[in-house]
Amino acid sequence: MSSSRYRSHSGWQSSAPEAEGLADHVTEFMKAAAEMTVEFGKGCRDIVRQSLVKEDSYIGRTLRKGSWYVGRRVRWACDKLRVFNECLPEDKDPLHAWAIILLISAIAFAALNLSTKHDTSSTPLPKKVYLHPPSANLIVLPDGRYLAYKEQGVSAERARFSILVPHAFLSSRIAGIPGLKASLLEEFGICLITYDLPGFGESDPHPNRNLESSALDMLLLANAVGINDKFWVVGYSSGSMHAWAALRYIPDRVAGAAMFAPMVNPYDPCMAKVERRGTWDKWTRKRKFMYFLALRLPSFLSYFYRQSFLSGKHGQIDKWLSLSLGKRDRALIEDPLYEEFWQRDVEESIRQGNTKPFVEEAVLQVSNWGFSLADLKLQKKQRGKGMLSWLKAMLTEPKEEYTGFLGPIHIWQGMDDRVVPPSMTDFVHRVLPGAAVHKLPYEGPLTTNIEIDPTLVEGDSKEQEETADQQEEEILGDPSKEEVILNP
Repeated sequence: MSSSRYRSHSGWQSSAPEAEGLADHVTEFMKAAAEMTVEFGKGCRDIVRQSLVKEDSYIGRTLRKGSWYVGRRVRWACDKLRVFNECLPEDKDPLHAWAIILLISAIAFAALNLSTKHDTSSTPLPKKVYLHPPSANLIVLPDGRYLAYKEQGVSAERARFSILVPHAFLSSRIAGIPGLKASLLEEFGICLITYDLPGFGESDPHPNRNLESSALDMLLLANAVGINDKFWVVGYSSGSMHAWAALRYIPDRVAGAAMFAPMVNPYDPCMAKVERRGTWDKWTRKRKFMYFLALRLPSFLSYFYRQSFLSGKHGQIDKWLSLSLGKRDRALIEDPLYEEFWQRDVEESIRQGNTKPFVEEAVLQVSNWGFSLADLKLQKKQRGKGMLSWLKAMLTEPKEEYTGFLGPIHIWQGMDDRVVPPSMTDFVHRVLPGAAVHKLPYEGPLTTNIEIDPTLVEGDSKEQEETADQQEEEILGDPSKEEVILNP
């Protein structure tokens, strides 16, 4: 009787024969199944040969009666298939080998099918868009339209500072100011007003909307809620074009502007080649294509909007808006809290289910705004060259007059922003050198959380009550004196 031995630290030792394991049983079972399959294949082959291939069978008689073309094709196919037998081992029966190959293929396809079904069942279904009950405050504009808004902080009568916020594309009044702590509103006496643009949320659409009408809506809203003094405007991303419009068309009511990654017209003729190239190179091909459609074929945008955010189901923001996001932004959109907040904002934005306001917003972005950012630049007003201007200068006390927006403009720009690239802010700063630009390293369009210190607003408001000479010194001076708290 023989026994196996193995070596340990103490030397060679004997051991009992090992018992057969599960793997051995499975191997024997597979061998038996293969043999049974081979025998079954041989039987099927004999049946086919005896019943169909003989000369007196139905196929033989049919081929012999004149179907020589079909017979030739069948023989040609058989000759081609015999070529594959050369790839098989020489010591194996081809029928035996092909039976095993077919069996293994069938098992593999069955396993793949089960795996696919399992993956499909484990994938969560897209969440459907929910229509929430109306919750906005409404005012009636002179043209009969309803404008929806949301008021936060203290009331306009008690407020020391008032802020109006037009929202960005695919957003609503619910978004507010990202990163602004609610406790600061009460502490510093701030009245924050966010509102839905025409056709968004609960606001009625405007039949002939443009940026001038957008600024007038902002003015009418401020008057309706009781804001009698100057107010600040805040623009985020594409919502900044409405803030720019307020600085242009109602400058006497605007105390200042705060812009977060402000979007400008990417087709602005004043942009330098380097600025334009730095902007377009950061965008995805689909985003460039959407801007092209907005400029040339805006009617085609409705189809893409119906397939994305107006499809009735939620999706990812980067796919809907063709965004190129960095690692920090991508990590943020995967946060359940942010996802819930963003989905609620989208649901409110698209509650009317109409593509027209979104198409209008996209067209406004790339069309002629009716003004240039250079019109907002603070500069001395040139005197006329006629006789009347000369007499007026001789008879009145000479006084310096200025054109453009007189208040402060602050811009926060994430340096990792690929939606509103830093080259856009470089263009704005070149056109408006008096604007204070605050650059945030490693921040993108979604992770730029900025908290504004209300003492900045208080200081600027007091300075605007001083004389024109002091105001000029403040605006043209060093903008770094403005106190801002940044919370990246």
